[in-house]
Amino acid sequence: MRDTVQPADLSFFSTLAASGSLSAAARELGLTAAAVSKRLTQMEQRAGVALVNRTTRRMTLTPEGELYLEHARRILDEIGELAELLGSAKKTPKGLLRVTATLGFGRSHVGPAISRFVARYPLVSVQLQLSVTAPPLTDDSFDVCIRFGEPPDTRVVARRLAPNRRLLCAAPSYLAAHGIPLTAHDLTRHNCIGIRQGDEAYGVWRLTSGRGAARKTEAVRIKGSLTTNDGEIAVKWALEGHGILMRAEWDIRQYLADGSLVRLLPDHDTPNADIFAVYSPRHQMSNRIRAFVDFIARELEGEVGVVV
Repeated sequence: MRDTVQPADLSFFSTLAASGSLSAAARELGLTAAAVSKRLTQMEQRAGVALVNRTTRRMTLTPEGELYLEHARRILDEIGELAELLGSAKKTPKGLLRVTATLGFGRSHVGPAISRFVARYPLVSVQLQLSVTAPPLTDDSFDVCIRFGEPPDTRVVARRLAPNRRLLCAAPSYLAAHGIPLTAHDLTRHNCIGIRQGDEAYGVWRLTSGRGAARKTEAVRIKGSLTTNDGEIAVKWALEGHGILMRAEWDIRQYLADGSLVRLLPDHDTPNADIFAVYSPRHQMSNRIRAFVDFIARELEGEVGVVV
């Protein structure tokens, strides 16, 4: 009787699941779609259950497939970490690294940093997945998540990579037409550009001012004619003079520096959006993950700018 699970199938199925379709997996593996389909069928025959639901355009995992994937990735991680602990991969990081990040920051900072990382560590293969919101921290589909804000879950390791303030700003043309807000309450009389992202409360900006016992936080309910879930679009709207925007310093500092945007209410603080690398505690001994997190921390440290 043949084994229900064969070691070589683990990596194959992990790649297949990450690819999203048989044709994409074939390209990733350097095989024909027919060969991928045949190997999957053989796996399912050995397992005695269907692992994948196939359609003409895409595929989804069955409950048994989800279970297979969860254990396959865990086993592959443990094999890689064992190799590193034994010294076979101690000097040079190698293996697959799955990174996830938000769309805008991923394009502008994480992607270029990964390009430089793989140039330095050519034995590491990186899969970068960008999304509007960070995946659940319990999701086993990534090794490192680059996210804004410290995660509220103590079951993961969160390393702070760089500071990142949220700043209020607007284009000079908007301010010339509508005036400059001098207090937090003044924002209620302005057109504010809304961003719907993640689980953050939408439509409310929290601003803190004062010192010591006089320090207070105001929750300002904003209104405006433009809303989006894409930060880059929101910045473009602000540049075009459509309203006031609250956005992370990393996304707007170049426009503040050249005067395209003007910072507002500088004596008010907003909730920070510090940049963190998040990963599972079981990956703490992984050489490739440590190397990547150290590398991107140095990269971001070199890019940190101060906006006054």
